[in-house]
Amino acid sequence: MKEYKLLVIGAGAAGVTAAVAAARAGADRICLVDRDSCIGGVLNQCKHSGFGVGYYGEEMSGTEYAKRLDDMLTQAIDGGADIELRLGTMVTKITENRHAFLASQGCYEEVAFEKCLLASGCRETTLQSLCVAGTRPEGIYTAGEAQKMLNIYSRDVGDDIVILGTGDIGQIMARHYLDEGKNVIAMIEKSDAAGGMERNRRNIIEKYDIPVVLRSTIVEVFGDSHITAVKVRNLDSGEENIIECSTLITAMGLIPERDILDWDEKKQLPDWLTMCGNCDYVHDIVDSVSLQAERLGVTLAK
Repeated sequence: MKEYKLLVIGAGAAGVTAAVAAARAGADRICLVDRDSCIGGVLNQCKHSGFGVGYYGEEMSGTEYAKRLDDMLTQAIDGGADIELRLGTMVTKITENRHAFLASQGCYEEVAFEKCLLASGCRETTLQSLCVAGTRPEGIYTAGEAQKMLNIYSRDVGDDIVILGTGDIGQIMARHYLDEGKNVIAMIEKSDAAGGMERNRRNIIEKYDIPVVLRSTIVEVFGDSHITAVKVRNLDSGEENIIECSTLITAMGLIPERDILDWDEKKQLPDWLTMCGNCDYVHDIVDSVSLQAERLGVTLAK
């Protein structure tokens, strides 16, 4: 059985930065694991700018940020850092006796570790979390799915789009689709003001004059094989309106991904387990993820 000093689960900004920082601080036998075939996580599908100022001192796209992470990791390994990168590998379980079970194509392995850093990011809240009536036709995507379809697979999702939620990624997708010549009919927001960072509201919602329906939510979906409309209800008055659309994109927020922890999360974490990045709490920008990870990496090397 292989034994590692530090097992890092997730090779996004948090995992890569922490692993490199730990190695630079003197740690050896570091294992960096990610289920994807490349490092960078969700950054690989973010072609828009707004990344890097807080950590690298310059603005770049998400894909450029991911390339910086890749270069940093490669340089560290080439320079002698004792980091074993295992891509295409999923950690299916970690136990309280500090063992982890790793699954990759054609292989299932148990390893031991002294410390573990959970940097598994977060997942999106889906429409299933709401009590929405109607069918579940094609044409309903989370904002992350829509972003991946557009930026990685160049797939069309439809022409007439409704977005549920006004967070940053919802606004970014609205801008992308408007730039593609699509019709963003409305953004639906349950709060009494649009969400997201002020710069995004200014540069996207206000600049593109996107209709925002506040204090409202979607209560029903229409369509058989493909979505044709949604029913929107005002949370204060109860008034309902039907909006015809060919696409519904949900941008209702993120949930830290901690499912691998199969014990009661209300208990204090063991001293050998640390959470970092969006797995710990949802950060507004990736730069703060890298800054947190760098500090933790140094601490975990001790």
